[in-house]
Amino acid sequence: MLTQAERPSNLAAREAPRAHALVIGSGFGGLAAAIRLGARGYRVTIVEKRDAPGGRAYVYRQDGFTFDAGPTIVTAPFLFEELWRLCGREMGNDIDLRPMLPFYRIRFADGAHFDYSGDAEAMRAEVARFSPGDVDGFMRFMETSREICRIGFEQLGDAPFASPLDMLRIAPDLVRLQGYRSVYALVSQHFRNERLRTIFSFHPLLIGGNPFRASAIYCLIAALEKRWGVHFAMGGTGALVKGLVALIEGQGGRIRYNCAVDSIIVEKGAARGVRLANGETIAADIVVSNADSAWTYRHLLPASARRRWSDRKIERANYSMGLFLWYFGVRRRYDDVLHHTILMGPRYRDLLTDIFQRKILADDFSLYLHRPTATDPSLAPPGCDTFYVLSPVPNLEGGQDWPALAEDYRRRIADALEASILPGLSSQIATSRIATPLDFQHELDAYRGSAFGMEPILTQSAWFRPHNASEDVRNLFLVGAGTHPGAGLPGVLSSARILDKVAPHASAFT
Repeated sequence: MLTQAERPSNLAAREAPRAHALVIGSGFGGLAAAIRLGARGYRVTIVEKRDAPGGRAYVYRQDGFTFDAGPTIVTAPFLFEELWRLCGREMGNDIDLRPMLPFYRIRFADGAHFDYSGDAEAMRAEVARFSPGDVDGFMRFMETSREICRIGFEQLGDAPFASPLDMLRIAPDLVRLQGYRSVYALVSQHFRNERLRTIFSFHPLLIGGNPFRASAIYCLIAALEKRWGVHFAMGGTGALVKGLVALIEGQGGRIRYNCAVDSIIVEKGAARGVRLANGETIAADIVVSNADSAWTYRHLLPASARRRWSDRKIERANYSMGLFLWYFGVRRRYDDVLHHTILMGPRYRDLLTDIFQRKILADDFSLYLHRPTATDPSLAPPGCDTFYVLSPVPNLEGGQDWPALAEDYRRRIADALEASILPGLSSQIATSRIATPLDFQHELDAYRGSAFGMEPILTQSAWFRPHNASEDVRNLFLVGAGTHPGAGLPGVLSSARILDKVAPHASAFT
């Protein structure tokens, strides 16, 4: 229990006249939430477990190389611009966003590649190279994607789903847009060529979903990218984090680092602050968790405070895949390698089944290779390149012994890259570090080491996902990948947008 001196009303009276909002975590969701709450009159404190901001967008600097730990694809930049404007500033004065052309190159195991972009003519030509008979299907698919994006993102992306009635209201659109099908099934209605089915269905993997299980609603990503483009922030994604932190501090907000949260304090069914791992308590009028939603309910709230999100329900949910990440710098430049490359392995459906259902670490893999120095050479020493490569792997339910497996797995990835698009790689490596699902669990408090929270299947989306305003605890709100609308920068930023609709204005506490 909080002592009388620690109660939010007395603390606010003593330290500041404004209501106090406590945000757990400084990922993009937490940073965006802090800005929005500050604009609505709150005195904001962010408590961050690590020694620097960013969460999954943490930045590593090693031997002269700069590595963005997580998100590297910036879409829907207007969601960032909106945050700057809430603070009376223009993002363009602080952040240099560069459009990617193409968005990324998709390379198959035999060397064939598809350059994916927002240019309609170029895309028709690329489709025709693989299958001339599928060009009309491509056009129909993009029309379908645009309509899904209009409903699923533009209308519902920042709409709270607080009641089953909210699901009933969208049911006609859900049926009309075939949201009950999988992404792959909907794509297959438009394309006959199997490689084109792969190219236009892989997008859910960017937000932790299996294309063969994720709702066809996630086909909206193709239209979202085409309309708003794919961008890179000069200086890396960390430049966006740094810019958001400056906005928060300019509002008078505060970020406390090396502050792990042990528990959320609940009194009479309402969140009243947090208790840190060092025993310190911080009182607040509202608490916003940018921590993983399953972790928030399972580890930060007592079972007695939870009704819907019981231990059993949390444990029985399906979680996204894990990630194996290898960050490496090399002593040369690979100027023929694009900024974003997706290297498809020899298997598609079966590999995803191994990862999501069987949860085994297969001998083969598909990879996402990020070469930010293709756009911003300052992220490496002169004449060098910075890379990270990402491999989807089972989450910790698979039971893999990552301390024993990690180096061999890294070596296999290095061999595959050297044999395909990075010749001579093994002799050029200047610096290296890895991250496994264990790191996601230990460093990011990701439940079961899943990289994107609960898997984005229909029965874990919208109302079925942990709500933005907690169903179990008053004055507790959730932002980030684990709540509605889900993972990816547009989803995470939209989850903070929802706070404007579900969280009380600061004046409600004065």
